[in-house]
Amino acid sequence: MSADLERLANGVLWPGFLGTEAPAWLLDELRDGLAGVVYFGQNVGDGLADLSAAILAANPDALIGIDEEGGSVTRLESASGSTVPGAAQLGLLDDLIATERTGAELARRVRAIGANVILGPVADVNTDPSNPVIGVRAFGADEELVSRHVVATVDGIQDGAVAACVKHFPGHGDTHVDSHHALPEISLDIEEFERVHLEPFRAAIDAGVDAVMTAHIVVPAWGEAPATLNPRVLGMLREWGFDGVVITDALDMAAIRETVGIDGGAALALAAGADLLCIGNPTNPGAAALPDQDRRDFLAARDGIVAALRDGSLPRERVEEAAGRVAALATKLRSAAERHHDIADDFDAAAIVRRAVAVVGGAPTAASEVAVVDARRRSSLAVDSAAGYVSGALAADGYRVRLDVASNAVSEQDRVLDEVAAASGTTVLLIDRPDTDAAQRALVERAAERDPRAVVVNVGLPARHPLPLPTIEVAAASRLGALVAREALLGRTVPPERVDTAG
Repeated sequence: MSADLERLANGVLWPGFLGTEAPAWLLDELRDGLAGVVYFGQNVGDGLADLSAAILAANPDALIGIDEEGGSVTRLESASGSTVPGAAQLGLLDDLIATERTGAELARRVRAIGANVILGPVADVNTDPSNPVIGVRAFGADEELVSRHVVATVDGIQDGAVAACVKHFPGHGDTHVDSHHALPEISLDIEEFERVHLEPFRAAIDAGVDAVMTAHIVVPAWGEAPATLNPRVLGMLREWGFDGVVITDALDMAAIRETVGIDGGAALALAAGADLLCIGNPTNPGAAALPDQDRRDFLAARDGIVAALRDGSLPRERVEEAAGRVAALATKLRSAAERHHDIADDFDAAAIVRRAVAVVGGAPTAASEVAVVDARRRSSLAVDSAAGYVSGALAADGYRVRLDVASNAVSEQDRVLDEVAAASGTTVLLIDRPDTDAAQRALVERAAERDPRAVVVNVGLPARHPLPLPTIEVAAASRLGALVAREALLGRTVPPERVDTAG
């Protein structure tokens, strides 16, 4: 009986794991019906296609998912930075052909390493400029713009024989708390929330999206439980006619782990209507992660499901329904992959990003060398904001220094500004929150007093309030974005000037 229940539970579980090779426990579970795996940065190495092959050999119906959004979020290029346009860049450009082709390129790259599910696009409408976890991952702050670009991306991905998973339902765009660290609550008027934040998800469902990922957010008007565990919220998807796979955001995130626990969260999510439980990245606990954290988290989720099946709080029929949807998606993707043939494409990611990048406050004087002060916020679990590849691509062989304005005193910041001014090349301030981080803005203002020839490169949301220095608005913390900004700094390209950045 126990083995039967464990196999049933395996059919709805989607764990992450440690290492660039499949551990023995994972292969054993795949042979015993495990739904698949999710790749994270620590899994990506030179042998990623071989890793996928080993997983599929253990379970030919395995779903292999990966967070590959482009722009600021990448797993395939986590060591060097994304070379694909990001959502905010595509939203600023508002060229649906460019967006669809970007989706197709993401599918091509993911299929090339043997994966078949992209955890994207982000369908959140980023209406809160201080949002700590979405920001430039969203196409914008307008629901109509976001909806049309979500649909274009879904079309591009799914035409490439890869499943798209729109996220984070019912909408993470108006939060000021990162659900990796706590449980956000939406205080927005419910009528406005339904009108604005649900619309891109409705559009994606109408377009035939294969999967929808839930958010660990509480909307009080719909109950006290976070959406991932809330049958009223997840029930909306079925009411809209969605019969695809409902995937949870990672159950190891603090919003679940530190409230009901991974075990309780797994059972409650299934009872609420979720189909596939993403257990997430076993490195998330940081230094507290144990050598076998991956297996521990997986077993916690499975044990929670089995216990709930045994005591009757989770009906077997509900888990069988969920496993059936997961299996149906796997069958669909296998068939699509067998029919799919790559068509030669001249996709030019750099050309798209050059059209999206703009300058505000006048074009900077062409530089011969660049000295970079990287004053961006610290990295989060979702976005490696402070990754060195951005400043590295921007500075090339020039001087660069990391400056954490949240922890360094103003005197230390000024010392760094003086040090950079004495270095060879044009001073460039690399920032990402000019409107919501007073310390970043203050640094720019002091730098302008010292050196009016300095330049700002902003990889966050475009500044709504003018800065006192020429600003190159990139809208993505990516290697490609940094390389395009460097071209502009050196005078090799002249980005269009954006006069009004308030929209």
